[in-house]
Amino acid sequence: MSTATLSRRRLRPRSRLFTVAEVAMLPERLGNSDVKYELYRGELVIMAPPGGEHARRQHMIGRVLQRAEDLGLGVAYSEVGVILHLDPDTLYGPDAAFVLKASLPVKYTREGYIDTLPEIIVEVKSKNDTDPKFRSKCADYLEAGVKVVWWIDPYKKTLLSVSADGREQSFGVADTLICDLLPGFTVPLAMLFD
Repeated sequence: MSTATLSRRRLRPRSRLFTVAEVAMLPERLGNSDVKYELYRGELVIMAPPGGEHARRQHMIGRVLQRAEDLGLGVAYSEVGVILHLDPDTLYGPDAAFVLKASLPVKYTREGYIDTLPEIIVEVKSKNDTDPKFRSKCADYLEAGVKVVWWIDPYKKTLLSVSADGREQSFGVADTLICDLLPGFTVPLAMLFD
């Protein structure tokens, strides 16, 4: 076989696939900055830490989900590693999550990530997030078995609720957030956008 034939047949090298255990061993700081990691089917995604507006919404949604926990409906989490799939591994770090009472006790991996799939996932839009990026991540969550994904847009002051059955509900700052999975839970959305 000639060199010319070899060069035409050269394949693009496959990127190295990471595991959840390897991600847990990666440094939390690179240079002078904090860093977050996610895995999408084994591919490492390096993320910058959230900005101030994003972090504020994370804090507020954590407080809102605490209300559901106080009602005895389950357990709330803020910015936590959630395993969606293994081999190849998918590990996302949603801004918040809620595990319903029926799924308790929550199981954790050796690395401390949630191994019990939350029924509710919350993502807060960052300045670089796009609708297609959210839709793709939302599809990953729903395909894994999450029941509801909430997408908070702090710029438009809206919350989009996407259910596993395909229903979508949009809530504005003047609306009251309700969720079929959380009986008795109602929250004025203005709380998220103070």
